[in-house]
Amino acid sequence: MSTYTAPLEEIRFVLNELADIERVVQVPDAVSLADPGLTDAVLLEAARFAEEVLAPLNTVGDQQGLQWSPQGVKTPDGYGQAYQQFIEAEWNKLALPAEYGGQGLPMLLCTAVRETFVAANKAFCMLPELTSTAIEALMHAADESLKAMYVPNLVNGKWSATMNLTEPQAGSDVGALRARALPQPDGSYRLFGQKIFISFGEHDLTENIVHLVLARTPEAPEGSKGISLFLVPKFLSGSPALRNDVVCAGIEHKLGNHGSPTCTLIYGEAGDGAVGWLVGAENKGLQHMFVMMNAARFNVGLEGVALSERAYQQALAYARERVQGRAPGDIEPGPIIRHPDVRRMLLSMRSQTEAMRALAYLIASAHDLSEGHPDKEVRRERQAFVELMIPVFKGWATETAVEVTRLSMQIHGGVGYINESGASQPLRDVLICPIYEGTTGIQANDFVFRKVVRDGGSALHAWISEMRTTLQKLATVGNGELDGVEQMLRTGIDSLEQASNWVVDIYPTRELEVLAVATPFLRLAGIVAGGWQMARAALAAQRLLKRGAGNAAFLNAKLASANFYAMHTLSQAPGLAHTVVAGGGMVVAMDEDAAF
Repeated sequence: MSTYTAPLEEIRFVLNELADIERVVQVPDAVSLADPGLTDAVLLEAARFAEEVLAPLNTVGDQQGLQWSPQGVKTPDGYGQAYQQFIEAEWNKLALPAEYGGQGLPMLLCTAVRETFVAANKAFCMLPELTSTAIEALMHAADESLKAMYVPNLVNGKWSATMNLTEPQAGSDVGALRARALPQPDGSYRLFGQKIFISFGEHDLTENIVHLVLARTPEAPEGSKGISLFLVPKFLSGSPALRNDVVCAGIEHKLGNHGSPTCTLIYGEAGDGAVGWLVGAENKGLQHMFVMMNAARFNVGLEGVALSERAYQQALAYARERVQGRAPGDIEPGPIIRHPDVRRMLLSMRSQTEAMRALAYLIASAHDLSEGHPDKEVRRERQAFVELMIPVFKGWATETAVEVTRLSMQIHGGVGYINESGASQPLRDVLICPIYEGTTGIQANDFVFRKVVRDGGSALHAWISEMRTTLQKLATVGNGELDGVEQMLRTGIDSLEQASNWVVDIYPTRELEVLAVATPFLRLAGIVAGGWQMARAALAAQRLLKRGAGNAAFLNAKLASANFYAMHTLSQAPGLAHTVVAGGGMVVAMDEDAAF
């Protein structure tokens, strides 16, 4: 069972060469990134914490799991001590607002830190990530009295937070939820209903748990337009003596993420209802929650990157030490990394992980620019890029992570199927990622309608123009060494443009056909986005090699990754474009009563 090592050289390369850091440092809150020494100190300490504190508990959480009783949920051994170290080191405060005691660091740096933490122990990290996104929603929508009462203790880590959307009869259809919120004379509400799949809805790591709950008021209209957002604490005023009427009825027994409690919460079981307060405007709860949802979707995509890195490290270590058979040309049996197909799988894992990471960090930097760059046009353009990319990144990165972690199992062979090897945990833990915070199909529908069709493809074509600028650089400075990368990226961009034009043109009259191929369209966008980032990485590596700067072995490996991605992954783009343009009609025409 291999240990986890934070890929600091790779992280530094992406931060410095691919993440638009020259513009990000112009943002007032990004001073830390302007100081390479400070940035590196943060990364080194994060790596130490990930490797020494979080990673050793990853297997403990997976094997030991959680213990539920009517009194609450006991987390795995060591989680309590690790959480105390986490908040004492103020890792929970990295991205939180300075006015409430947070550090207010740029999202770009926080993304690098989060990747290392999640790769070390995904289940543990779900708690602080949920709290962080809840704070963002409260800062966006809550009134000053609610913020003053709840945000400080959420920021300092004494309290944690959850998001409560799903109900048994309303999975992805949030508009079908039935939880009720009855107004009270004092301005509070009493909530009744059941919520399922609530991560860290009950646990023993913090003094209080603050639930952000979607529910309906008595006069609310039907559907998603009648949903409001409420804050419901486990303990009123933070006092254990004032237990609110919300209980954990049980936890789910899951395929993975065994160290993270997934709870069923009952509101109002005692009869009087759980006391809560309205967050933001009545009937605008879904809009307020989407502040939380978009942050959560990015974090889930980043989970895909992190677990892909973890799986790659495990597979690489095993391939180097496992001796079996003779590779062609060898006299004696040697490690399986010498076998061509094992090398192919390792390169596939590495190149796709690098592509996902580069896109993640670029989205994070775009978020920083959209929030604080002094130029209004830069803020507008980068915000459009973030909104376009969130569903692409979430959908593509999580689906790709399933593929990458499965390849690790293939490299491990039969040993990987044995729990003690640890090879199956990244796969089991990542399988939820294409599902929660909106399935891949939901991301694809969002991408098609809200991100492409709604503005006539304007934001997407602006991104395509940005990618064509990279093509020009490949043609002018590549010196022929990157011809294959240039050719496949050009083909990929052309394929994406062809598919997007078809989507925009056909959607008004053949909506069902377009939605039938929305997921292949999203995958096409993700693969091309990854190819674009790998091309940029190749240009940077080539430039550094010619200058004699950096680690030559690392930079040459980066060039190998870029070429492999171009020939093995980006080459899929024309086929996906053909599926988008020609594949929807047969899906719509399917006889749903036919026998299969």
